[in-house]
Amino acid sequence: MLWWKALVLGVVEGVTEFLPISSTGHLILVSALVDYPESQRTTFDVFIQIGAILAVVWLYRGHLWSLLTRAPQEARARSLLAKVLLAFLPAAAVGFFFHMWIESYLFAPHVVAYALIGGGIVLLWVDRRTHPNLVQDIENLTWTQALWIGLAQTLSLIPGVSRAAATIVGGLLSGLSRPVATQFSFYLSIPTLGAASAYSLIQARHNLALDDVVALSLGFVTAFASAAIVVEGFVRFVQRHTFLVFALYRIVLGLVVLLYLV
Repeated sequence: MLWWKALVLGVVEGVTEFLPISSTGHLILVSALVDYPESQRTTFDVFIQIGAILAVVWLYRGHLWSLLTRAPQEARARSLLAKVLLAFLPAAAVGFFFHMWIESYLFAPHVVAYALIGGGIVLLWVDRRTHPNLVQDIENLTWTQALWIGLAQTLSLIPGVSRAAATIVGGLLSGLSRPVATQFSFYLSIPTLGAASAYSLIQARHNLALDDVVALSLGFVTAFASAAIVVEGFVRFVQRHTFLVFALYRIVLGLVVLLYLV
């Protein structure tokens, strides 16, 4: 792989993974634009996804470490960790049994376009609803809310829907504030993307080659750095703004892709 393709795709992953605009959808579209064959994508996609995941772990290392060290003695910490696990299970089960079918039939630009538009419309609708008595502390999130978010995350297996969008929308509909819905989405990304990356890496282990080290390393580093910058900015953004700009971006991009495909 050429170094500039690794750089571009690493940045695309890092920028889009935790925003409600679909990293998978963008990678499918950008890979087509830079002529990056699907047969070479699996291993590289795993490495850039791992880079993005580790950015979240690094940024939230203080609270995550606090949860892990408090969990043996404190029920609230154990409860939050268990709720993240509960939210992880639905998508893990659906992905495990249907990932081959999804990759065979849904990983296509037209599917991404429709999912971008549909998700943008839903994001517009949800963001404009009034939300009384919102949960303002992530450790006050209920089991029912965690389950609803987990069920919503299963929709993100469709490329273009966006894992971040699905989980944030699920959080908003279940009564979380925007900052808490966003934070829980970040925490949920760790087991979800971690498990998906581990599974894909095991499947693609025979395709690893020393010739790819430079490209894999460059993609990993750029994904980590860009994800860290975006996550910090996104956390500040949702404290003061709605998701309108992301909803409109999704709709416009989806329409542009459809027009291009005509």
